[in-house]
Amino acid sequence: MAVEARIRELGARHQSLDKAIQDEMSRPSADDVRLKELKRQKLRLKEEMEALKSKPH
Repeated sequence: MAVEARIRELGARHQSLDKAIQDEMSRPSADDVRLKELKRQKLRLKEEMEALKSKPH
């Protein structure tokens, strides 16, 4: 049960980062360094979610 809750929490953070990336990209002068860091964080969350999903419960 705790694993599913963690996956849901990570999923919510992943969506939040996705929105932040979209917001940054829609700005006229998007900050490339900020975009790179947001994308790195998003990928890290995705990898953690995949690792949790692949573990036997």
